[in-house]
Amino acid sequence: MATTRALVFLLGVVAVVCGVDAVTITVVNRCSYTVWPGALPGGGVRLDPGRSWTLNVPSGTKAARIWPRTGCSFDGSGRGRCVTGDCRNALACSVSGTPPTTLAEYTLGTPGVGDSTDYFDLSVIDGFNVPMSFQPASNGERCSRRRGPTCAVDITAQCLPELRVAGGCDSACGRFGGDTYCCRGQYEHNCPPTKYSKFFKEKCPDAYSYAKDDQSSTFTCPAGTNYQIVMCP
Repeated sequence: MATTRALVFLLGVVAVVCGVDAVTITVVNRCSYTVWPGALPGGGVRLDPGRSWTLNVPSGTKAARIWPRTGCSFDGSGRGRCVTGDCRNALACSVSGTPPTTLAEYTLGTPGVGDSTDYFDLSVIDGFNVPMSFQPASNGERCSRRRGPTCAVDITAQCLPELRVAGGCDSACGRFGGDTYCCRGQYEHNCPPTKYSKFFKEKCPDAYSYAKDDQSSTFTCPAGTNYQIVMCP
């Protein structure tokens, strides 16, 4: 009996610790159309207008991402395809989405252990398909800028003709390749902005527009902060 009580107590402690060490990210679709968000970790779902999807992500998660998929069609087994953001024809993603996609990226710290800071951003380095915002849902007053990034402009509707693709606005790297546009080769560590990255930055100043755009595009909050990602804010 004593052993059973001890086990129950231990499981309770583990449950409490896991609850404290999990961050809640709520994805909300305020678009007038259905979006199929993909997430690593998290998989993916269908999100009709006005619906939300809640992810519980462990503290300490590194290099995670959430992105919108559009124009999707899946069968009952979760197989199909999307016009933008497709992840190898699966509803539940295990790989990142095919550009162009607006991208929410984050690395979570661990409260009281090591680096206790969350780092997060929006990126249009891989192009754009849906307006997004990425905001702290709690402890916002303790965040570096008291807010997160927003990219509320529909860049697809204003896309430069040479970057237009079905359902989105492609990046210069994706469209043309090359060391300058892709920040590789001689430009890997000293990559200058281009007229195309400046176009994206003008539309969404909070978002990464090219690989070396860190100073104006990285946001931080204390570890343990919960977040809300809104499609079409």
